[in-house]
Amino acid sequence: MSKKIVLTGGGTAGHVTPNLALIPHLREAGYEMYYIGSINGIEKKLIADFGIPYLEIETGKLRRYFDPQNFTDPFRVLKGFNEAHHFLKDYRPNIVFSKGGYVGVPVVQAAAMLHIPSIIHESDMTPGLANKLCTPFAKKVCCNFPETMSDLPASKAILTGTPIREELFHGDPAKGKELCGFTDDKPVLMVIGGSLGALSVNKAVRERLPELLPEFNIIHLCGKDKMDNLMLTIPGYKQFEYVKEDLCHLYAAADVVVSRAGANAICELLALKKPNILVPLPTGRGDQKLNAKSFQQQGYSIEVEDDYLPDLLVEKVHELYRDRQKYIDKMATSSQITSTSIIMDLIAKEELPEKPGK
Repeated sequence: MSKKIVLTGGGTAGHVTPNLALIPHLREAGYEMYYIGSINGIEKKLIADFGIPYLEIETGKLRRYFDPQNFTDPFRVLKGFNEAHHFLKDYRPNIVFSKGGYVGVPVVQAAAMLHIPSIIHESDMTPGLANKLCTPFAKKVCCNFPETMSDLPASKAILTGTPIREELFHGDPAKGKELCGFTDDKPVLMVIGGSLGALSVNKAVRERLPELLPEFNIIHLCGKDKMDNLMLTIPGYKQFEYVKEDLCHLYAAADVVVSRAGANAICELLALKKPNILVPLPTGRGDQKLNAKSFQQQGYSIEVEDDYLPDLLVEKVHELYRDRQKYIDKMATSSQITSTSIIMDLIAKEELPEKPGK
């Protein structure tokens, strides 16, 4: 009988896509899979294409500030714990893998009560509240950054990087250029603002097109509803709201990249060895700034603060392209680019053995 694994994680795409990257490898290794997610979270939609059974449970946000829902969400968390506990007791997986997010908390804690081992993964440099709550119950905690290791129990912390979707490694640069209508040999600059776009990055790039286009063709992933219809016919400049199946080809065509500094995005750039400029989000809890600073210190990236991007964009793009081989060579030495195999080995090592007769 095949081994069983329960995957969990949700709330944002960043708490789901690394799980999706593991699925083909888990199938190849003979695992039967189940996904536990929230009722209305993005994970339910993202997992739908993979043919994996999905259990939805109640979950509540764990806030460190006042909100009226703080009075009701603990009861939702408790209900989610009971739902997860009931399912895990019946299903009896060999192991649980949680990518984080609030839905993972009741699953990991219920697994611990049933003596089912869990491995959790933290993408950002500083562990989020959900993973902090899960850490005491987990066997191992995977992380992306060397700096994170000091925030975790030494016996549990493993520097792995983030699993990357296998299809991203199989892009065709010629097809990528064809999708964009590029017919000359100019190097390609790719700009990534995330699925929702980055208004300040979009604005800076568009303002500097006259200075960039003589030297570069530009692929601009500008986000949902962020296309500029007045720029649709500019030669050498191709806009996309969002790209799914063809993203691998666009990555393959890119010589250098400008991107926000979300954990999954920068791990893709590292795995694909794409020289990059990181422009961390100026708001939020500051993880993008820490992510970008770490990657710059490790020699993988150039960090440019959001406020300075309009003035420094052209200069830094030229600097990055000129020194691109230095960044490629440095990224090639990183242990984080073998994250999938490291995590698969951890899963095999920590899982419960199959019971006789099952």
